[in-house]
Amino acid sequence: MDPQTVFCPNFDCPARGQLGKGNIGVHQHRERRYICHVCHKTFSATKGTPLYRLRTDADQVALVLALLAHGCPVCAIVFAFALDERTVRDWERRAGQHAEQVHEHLVQQPRDLGQVQADEIRVKLQAAVVWLALALQVSTRLWLGATVSEHRDEALLTGLMQKVRACALCRPLLFCVDGFRAYLGAIHNIFREAVPTGSLGRPQLRPWDGIHIAQVVKQYARGHVIGVIRRIVQGTEAQVNRLVHITQGRGVINTAYIERLNATFRACLPGLVRRGRCLLQQTTTLYVGVYWVGTVYNFCTNHDSLRVALAIGRAGRRHWVLRTPAMAAGITDHRWTVHELLTYHVPPARWVPPLQRGRPSNATKELIKKWC
Repeated sequence: MDPQTVFCPNFDCPARGQLGKGNIGVHQHRERRYICHVCHKTFSATKGTPLYRLRTDADQVALVLALLAHGCPVCAIVFAFALDERTVRDWERRAGQHAEQVHEHLVQQPRDLGQVQADEIRVKLQAAVVWLALALQVSTRLWLGATVSEHRDEALLTGLMQKVRACALCRPLLFCVDGFRAYLGAIHNIFREAVPTGSLGRPQLRPWDGIHIAQVVKQYARGHVIGVIRRIVQGTEAQVNRLVHITQGRGVINTAYIERLNATFRACLPGLVRRGRCLLQQTTTLYVGVYWVGTVYNFCTNHDSLRVALAIGRAGRRHWVLRTPAMAAGITDHRWTVHELLTYHVPPARWVPPLQRGRPSNATKELIKKWC
């Protein structure tokens, strides 16, 4: 137990979410509990993780969730581990919510994306049909997020573009999508910024510079692709080809990377199979399942196309180093295990002094000076 790697999770504590400040001590070694010397609250080492207050061994929980992230049916897990189906679903819900928090904390940070591909998947539930929209950074194969909606419209894609913008810097950016026209409106509405004028009223919204949009429209006949139309909707051909060359290395405008990611999600989530018996009942189950599979894909799964040659041996053979999408994006320096992902603590927002009338007291000034 290392107190220097733990922060206080109490939302009423001025020292919440801060590491290495000397305010955390060991309360009990046997029960793995810490104590915060600022708010004098004790908390478990698993506080804020899916393992909190679970009586099952953590290794078994991590093994079950790893199987779920790779497409193992729930009925097979229930039979093999002698568990209740409701218990497995509860673990999946906990893991999905935790994965979404990890994704927002680590992945949704501004970075130069270069090229982003997006697509939608039609998902059939037991009593309805919903649409799942996904986005991917091409150069690192990093999954950027997903949204779920009952309709395939601009609102679905607007929510997806909001997640993409949270991951993007104002740099030249290429969007490769299909022929769905709602992408244009969603990209134009989200990738704008306010221009301060110094006057009252709503400021003018200015589009981002360097936004390029390319569409790939497939022509079908009797269920087979007979042709592909590639067109540039926004931007210059020279800049689009430059971004394609930088992010892909070679090739033409395509949506092959996001389609490959769709196949990965279909293989890992039985509810996404086109013709199957594992139909999902609720949209919430689909949402948490997508975020759990996507986070395991980003942090715990090596991608063969991201490997790099470390050195050449005496026999002339290259030594390859495998990388995950999170490693390629510079988020982590090693491949996480599922147990490491489950025990990762997402820090809460920093403490903000409460608003009050009059001048702050000396005690409040000391807290602001130390923790703000």
